[in-house]
Amino acid sequence: VQLVESGGGLVQPGGSLRLSCAASGFTFGNYDINWVRQAPGKGPEWVSCSSAPNRDGGGAYYADPVKGRFTISRTNVKNTVYLQMNNLEFGDTAVYYCALRFRGGRYWGQGTQVTVAS
Repeated sequence: VQLVESGGGLVQPGGSLRLSCAASGFTFGNYDINWVRQAPGKGPEWVSCSSAPNRDGGGAYYADPVKGRFTISRTNVKNTVYLQMNNLEFGDTAVYYCALRFRGGRYWGQGTQVTVAS
C-alpha cells in the first residue's frame, strides 16, 4: 500500500491550493480515503473523507472548520483523491496527509506542507 501526497505550498489568506493523493497497492474503489492534517504543536485533525464508491456510491464528508471551503473528489481512473482548498485561512496551516484503513492497518502518506501566510 502506498499513498503519495502532493500539491502543498505557500499561499496567502484567501488563496487556493489543490492537494493530490495518489494511491496504489489496493482496490481503490473499495476503500474510504481520508485527509488528515497536523498543525505545529497540535495533534492530528480529521479534515475530509471520500467514501468508497464501490460500497456506497461514494460520498464526501467534511469537518466543520472546512465545510464550504474544501472539496474532496476522487478519480478511479487515476487512483487519486483530490482536496481542493479555497479561501484558505491562517488556521489551515498544517501538514496534510491522506490516510487509509486497510486490512486492520492504518496507512498514511508522507504528507505535504500547506502554509498560509501574508
